[in-house]
Amino acid sequence: MGKPTRWVTETKPGHSQWYVDRFRRLAAEGADLAGEARLLDTLVPPGARILDAGCGTGRVAAALADRGHTVVGVDADPVLIDAARADHPGPRFLVADLADLDLAAQGEPEPFDAAVVAGNVMAFVAPGTERAVLTRIAAHIRPDGPVVVGFGTDRGYPLTELDADAVAAGLRLEHRFATWDLRPWHDDAEFAVTVLRKPAA
Repeated sequence: MGKPTRWVTETKPGHSQWYVDRFRRLAAEGADLAGEARLLDTLVPPGARILDAGCGTGRVAAALADRGHTVVGVDADPVLIDAARADHPGPRFLVADLADLDLAAQGEPEPFDAAVVAGNVMAFVAPGTERAVLTRIAAHIRPDGPVVVGFGTDRGYPLTELDADAVAAGLRLEHRFATWDLRPWHDDAEFAVTVLRKPAA
């Protein structure tokens, strides 16, 4: 692991367990927790291999697995990974820092058809590692594969920086939306869903 993530440095003790409990409660209440997975499902072929980067409690990975995809979820927080493994037995969940991600070293050498980076992940990585995170994610994606990133626009990571970091990581901007259900992008949007793509070889 590299520098501590903002998830560690900018949250209170017990935050991870609170987060686990929150999403277990939402699932029990029947909340729709699969919006990100529905979008990813439209961008990949059936039975795709998908990386859930910053998977948290595993809700997106589980929804993608339910749609027939092979999913590997990665998060730096072992509390969240333990919860993901307990609640969602389908995908494989691994503890790893996205800034120096090397899944081949953890027994996952095969590249992925796509990656999803949901749940404000980019706002919680260690300061100054955003470009490294995108670079390491891109390194695990097949040519012509999408990388879909979603986070709040008030989270301290300007979209201009995301766009520059994506280019430096070898990704190109393809689409931007204001929500996971594809509402049109506008400059006052409180959330941004950005579809990046690794150029074809």
